[in-house]
Amino acid sequence: MTDSAPPRRPRVRAPELIGKGGWLNTGEREYTLSDLRGRIVVLDFWTFCCINCLHVLDELRELEHRHPDTVVVIGVHSPKFAHEAEHGAVVDAVERYGVAHPVLDDPELATWKQYAVRAWPTLVVIDPEGYVVAQHAGEGHVHAIERLVTELEAEHGAKGTLRRGDGPYVPPEPEPTVLRFPGKALLLPSGNLLVSDTTRHQLVELAADGEVVRRIGQGGRGLTDGPEDRARFQEPQGLALLPDGTVVVADTVNHALRRFDPETGRTTTLAGTGHQWMQGAATSGPAREVDLSSPWDVAWWQDRVWIAMAGVHQLWTYDPEAGTVAVAAGTTNEGLVDGPAAEAWFAQPSGLAATTDRLWLADSETSALRWVDSDGAVHTAVGTGLFDFGHRDGAAGQALFQHPLGVTALPDGSVAVADTYNHALRRFDPATGEVTTLATDLREPSDAVLVGEDIVVVESARHRLTRLRLPEEAVRVEPVAHRTRRAATEVAPGRLRLDVVFQAPRGQKLDTRYGPSTRLLVSSTPPELLLKGEGAGTDLSRELELDATVREGVLHISAMAASCDDDPANEYPACHVHQQDWGVPVRLTEGATDRLPLVLAGLDEQENGPQTP
Repeated sequence: MTDSAPPRRPRVRAPELIGKGGWLNTGEREYTLSDLRGRIVVLDFWTFCCINCLHVLDELRELEHRHPDTVVVIGVHSPKFAHEAEHGAVVDAVERYGVAHPVLDDPELATWKQYAVRAWPTLVVIDPEGYVVAQHAGEGHVHAIERLVTELEAEHGAKGTLRRGDGPYVPPEPEPTVLRFPGKALLLPSGNLLVSDTTRHQLVELAADGEVVRRIGQGGRGLTDGPEDRARFQEPQGLALLPDGTVVVADTVNHALRRFDPETGRTTTLAGTGHQWMQGAATSGPAREVDLSSPWDVAWWQDRVWIAMAGVHQLWTYDPEAGTVAVAAGTTNEGLVDGPAAEAWFAQPSGLAATTDRLWLADSETSALRWVDSDGAVHTAVGTGLFDFGHRDGAAGQALFQHPLGVTALPDGSVAVADTYNHALRRFDPATGEVTTLATDLREPSDAVLVGEDIVVVESARHRLTRLRLPEEAVRVEPVAHRTRRAATEVAPGRLRLDVVFQAPRGQKLDTRYGPSTRLLVSSTPPELLLKGEGAGTDLSRELELDATVREGVLHISAMAASCDDDPANEYPACHVHQQDWGVPVRLTEGATDRLPLVLAGLDEQENGPQTP
């Protein structure tokens, strides 16, 4: 006899959705959870600077497409950077990334706190009766959520508590601009400019006077080679000129490198499979057989195409002679660590510029300007880490950027930085070690290109290119310093129990065929914060000891768990890697909690209490 009873799972009443910025993509209607009763609600806690959040947006599109009348995805925008708390910037980001579901703008992190969220991105599933039934941190969980959705559809369909129908999404009216959130630009040998028109999934060639010469790509999402009216891209970004006169394109959401030939108008694929690189996949090999992960910019240096692989916090290279790709620098850990290429940490590298002896890069999540020397060692010119940012000129050691996306080499050996969230063009001079401001009142500049004695700035959020004369003296600005908007977690000094919560999705089990299937890596800023518990291990729980004399700091925690389908009859079960990096600001306070739970997948039953029938 088969037990047909629905599975018992933790059920916690979902807190209400609150956001001072209001609702987007709903036709100006505001929603409460009671309005959504009867539907399966997936809350996506995201912020638009975060590459992992953008990956989840792409994953959710398929879930929404397959369950259009039962699932409602609600994006809860929860800012990290000061700029991301501006309502207009959230409006822009929702259009820029093609978010096709309602979004709650929560600039004060009210709903984030109510749901005890600690990481971007985090997904929370609410059943049709208004109970939280699952929580997942990081990307790559949608396969598990879809299985849960299928179970909830059957369970609540049988109970009569499932309500099918159209969702609350109301698309915005399209704007008739020539460019729409352009990403990067390149000066062609002809004197024309080639621009990645990111949100329209095209490249656009512009004459010197700004007139459109031609558009390359059909304008819809896809990965198709061919002539300019047949090719398809998906949110292309970086552009670099190759020695043969063709252009390599970082086709970001397709996880691919493409080649555009200005002479013939044809686009072909150089590297990538169209699938996102995941932990355990190949890190070198034939270019068309190796997965990539959100390549954001490209540059020609040392007879290679260098790739800012934002999705995995690394630099890769493409060798056109051999037709291969390989990791060049970075460990996939997110942070700011200099040193030999194989040991360096990056945080979403998003802009590249090459000189004879240096490859400059804008490391956006650390608000840093960094460079690679001819021996492959990584250095930091400006920036201190994941949580410090602002707009401050002066000596490089105390200067601040805010999420820069572009860098441009200047004729005098200095570099211009597209300081995106400060709406400014900045300059760093290696000879003096000074940072100055070249121009302000630019709207989310994402790149700049030299044209004669001028510099042409890609003003992404104004949908245009802006030509500036390089000034002899920098513009003076008042210094501003920020830290991340997320409040510090108060913990007790001394012993702290770290628990990474992982429950394998229903129908799966931990994959122990080749040894331990979990990994935990812990470090801190400053290093003195941790007296005990630093380093790598396979247990997802660990006892830490915090130095009571260090009052504040950041715990850096990276966790991984591998699970496979639990079906003895399947000789080759499908397996999935669940991974997330947390940077948790902590403040040591007597009498505060001595346990820090971080949810990788599942629910923390110690925090949420027992199951409710």
